[in-house]
Amino acid sequence: MQIKETLKKLGRSETDQMIGGVCAGIAETTDTPPWLWRAAFLAALLFLGTGVLVYVILWVVLPPRSQIT
Repeated sequence: MQIKETLKKLGRSETDQMIGGVCAGIAETTDTPPWLWRAAFLAALLFLGTGVLVYVILWVVLPPRSQIT
């Protein structure tokens, strides 16, 4: 049940953005530093080639944090 509640709070950051705010939004939700998520997406891009695809999908799907109630 805790995962479901966490997913309901997930959204893009509007204050800490490098590109779309996806990594900072995930970091705010999971209480981790944004650089860790940015490094994970970069690693996925370099090693698996899927980092950009996943990032773009999350950018489109995740609402801004201000729209989450």
